[in-house]
Amino acid sequence: MRLVIGEDNALLRDGLIRLLEANGCTVVAAVDNAPQLDAVLRDVEADGAVLDVRLPPTFTDEGLRAAIAIRAHRPGYPVMVLSQYVEQLYARELLASGDGGVGYLLKDRVSNVAEFVDGVRRVVAGGTVIDPEVIAAIMAHKREEPLDRLTAREKDVLALMAEGRSNAAIAAALFVSEKAVAKHTNSIFSKLDLPVAADDNRRVLAVLAWLR
Repeated sequence: MRLVIGEDNALLRDGLIRLLEANGCTVVAAVDNAPQLDAVLRDVEADGAVLDVRLPPTFTDEGLRAAIAIRAHRPGYPVMVLSQYVEQLYARELLASGDGGVGYLLKDRVSNVAEFVDGVRRVVAGGTVIDPEVIAAIMAHKREEPLDRLTAREKDVLALMAEGRSNAAIAAALFVSEKAVAKHTNSIFSKLDLPVAADDNRRVLAVLAWLR
């Protein structure tokens, strides 16, 4: 797995390179500012990117804008975005296309190397991975009617789905059968009025509904 890294903090950038390469990845480029990031995302062959939301020169949303731009230029390009804080708007912007291959994690998650690397692999494979703290913040402020149709257990399933977990992983986390998870998932799709399509696409659409 070949990756591009965009991170201005030298220690974290070096740490990301070391832990990713120690886990079978190849870092083909690591940059610390937005102009260089835009260039390498367009010109360097890679399977995906791991980017900080805030990069020089303004430290606002350069990393996010770079992620959105490369996905517009190369649809489906896998991007894992890292943030210091829970920022729901950034998560929504990143997922707005409705495609998979995106992740939004707090930087604290990097300390759990196995979990972080697994999240990057899921994103590169086309999955969607959203930080549990982002999901919790969204749950605390949700008022959308479609989500009010879901039962408490269906909301649990959707929250785990937003973390990028498979049906098997959701079943293990909730101590239920995969058949039960599949039933809850189909009910979620129905209650959120999601059209019949490939389940992977509907999972992304369900997560988008959750974030909106």
